[in-house]
Amino acid sequence: MSKSPEPAPRRLLSIIELGGYPNFTPLYQSEGFEVSTVTSVRKALGLLKRDLPDVVVAEFNFQSDFRDRTSSLESLLAVVQRTPTARAIVFYEVDTAHQLERLRARYPFIEAIPFPIDEHRLREALRE
Repeated sequence: MSKSPEPAPRRLLSIIELGGYPNFTPLYQSEGFEVSTVTSVRKALGLLKRDLPDVVVAEFNFQSDFRDRTSSLESLLAVVQRTPTARAIVFYEVDTAHQLERLRARYPFIEAIPFPIDEHRLREALRE
């Protein structure tokens, strides 16, 4: 009797630009994800050219000096939205929520979680 093939592991890309919060890699792994971590959206965009993960976790860092965007996250989300099954979880500061809402209007698939990150809420977002 032959075994059925194991399902491919779910993949998660974690983008930690500023940090200042716990390393959630063990949590991601406990939810069955194979985790890749990068330290900039630019590096993430390079990875996304080769392969799109199931979930992207990133920080929303509002940048008021951008003329036509709210943050570099917009470039990343434009790539993520090309795959209907991919999801994005975005960590944000409460005082930038109104700017994030502008981004969510364009990219409604974003799951937004405010700082400090509630691990239970993050776990639930990963399971959805």
